[in-house]
Amino acid sequence: MDEPQVIIGTSRSDMLASIERNGRHPDTLDLGSNMMLYMVYRYLPAPPVSPTATLSLAGASWVPEGVDRISRLPDALLRDIISRLPAKDAARTATLASRWRPLWRSAPLSLVDSHLLPDGGASGPFIIGAPSPRAVTAAVSSALAAHPGPFRCVHLTCSTMDEHRGEMARWIDTLVAKGVKDLIFVNRPWPIDLRLPATLFSCASLTRLYLGVWRLPDTAAVPRGVSFPNLRELGLCWNVMEDRDLAFMLERSPVLEFLVIMASQTGVRVRLVSHSLRCVQLGHTFLENIDVVDAPLLERLFQWQTVAAQGCRVMANRSFRIKIGRAPNLLVLGYLKPGEQELVIVAGSKENIVPSVQILAMEVPFGVRNAIKKVPGFLRCFPNLETLHVQSPRIREESTGKVNLKFWQEGGPIKCVLQSMKKLFFYEFRGSRSELTFLKFIAERGRVLEQMVVVLASECFSSGDNVNAKLKPLADAKWSSKACKLELFRSPLTNVSGPRHNHELAADFGFADPFDLKYYSKAERISRSGKPSAKQDQYHKLSMEPSC
Repeated sequence: MDEPQVIIGTSRSDMLASIERNGRHPDTLDLGSNMMLYMVYRYLPAPPVSPTATLSLAGASWVPEGVDRISRLPDALLRDIISRLPAKDAARTATLASRWRPLWRSAPLSLVDSHLLPDGGASGPFIIGAPSPRAVTAAVSSALAAHPGPFRCVHLTCSTMDEHRGEMARWIDTLVAKGVKDLIFVNRPWPIDLRLPATLFSCASLTRLYLGVWRLPDTAAVPRGVSFPNLRELGLCWNVMEDRDLAFMLERSPVLEFLVIMASQTGVRVRLVSHSLRCVQLGHTFLENIDVVDAPLLERLFQWQTVAAQGCRVMANRSFRIKIGRAPNLLVLGYLKPGEQELVIVAGSKENIVPSVQILAMEVPFGVRNAIKKVPGFLRCFPNLETLHVQSPRIREESTGKVNLKFWQEGGPIKCVLQSMKKLFFYEFRGSRSELTFLKFIAERGRVLEQMVVVLASECFSSGDNVNAKLKPLADAKWSSKACKLELFRSPLTNVSGPRHNHELAADFGFADPFDLKYYSKAERISRSGKPSAKQDQYHKLSMEPSC
């Protein structure tokens, strides 16, 4: 049954009344709102300046007679130094000497409103339930008015915008007029669907833009000549937007390379037509479908923890479609969910394949027969696949059937398994027969397989279990590749409900495979056959987002 989403357009007072009628504590509302904001803040880029950064004075003691050598530097270099300071510190440089006095006004300013809080933002994101920081809002207005621009970065995340609509409109007018490169603009609820002023779409200087907890402007009323000619990175976090709004922003951003849609308040049809996009990430999002129409430079497409939806309604037990058209450079794709998603290939090939994909991640519920039966068809779409990541999620309902080895053997050849697959990573192995038969099939058919990594679900394998005995069918298999290394780990996590994802790593093209064992860096090694891997501890210190 369809489940309506009821919070859009609902006032805080009405929500509180509804919560109390249902016998729940009023604090539930703020708790939910703070969880939402926490997710938004987690996906925001860190400011390029910090009020807690330390300045080194190691060389000050040998400077003869206290000569001020810094002030002798060229103006351009001094302005660059000032632009890398928090707004308060940048303004204070005007008091150092007459030489510095005019420089603050001519240096690109970095303004982060959380740095204006009494603790400089050290306590973390500003939460719902705390009083609106009116002093911070006033300080932002003063700074924007006093500085002639341009602004290197402006991060505004602390104000309840509904209480400051006049200031909000003036802020945007000022930023458009004076120029800003990096803008992060988040509305603190309530409401959660406050309309963003359309004036922002006239800001041609933007190179990075993140918007959180807004209703996007009605792009049908935006002048035709409006565009984002310099925008390279766009993040949309927990917004209300129409399909045409997203299409408008992609169409008017000719150099956009990175797109992040983290959560959404309504179902989104993602239609990718862009000759510049390289990386797209869709997480915790209500989706109607994903349609890659024409994206010749797209290399990475990620979607995780997504839910089928239509408009404002979540569509339970309904799949959505992922359609791949022209994407000749698509190398990394995941997480696909056989059984919950329909994969359609219209890449111009009679074979309905995407030959460019080399790294694929899938989430396969091995207790659901209909989902397992879709896996061979998905794999056949990627004949040159080299690395496969498989996440085995917890099955909350009863198993709907298993498959045996005969299913895989009689299903016909899968080209990537036979000819190109070199690495298989299997996460949260629970010891089911369906999981074992899949691994055994890969082992017996993978002619060029070099590495198989199996991470055991910690709740299914206690320290006293004889893991080797449970995996004996795999060990007894007739491995096609005699050089393949089998590595076993015990997961450091418990009750994992879905794949983990690091959005910063995903957008970093310095990492060839953003799925590669990142969140198992602290896993307990159980056994390994073959020589140690040189890459074992490469990503030990990376932080990962939690599953929901």
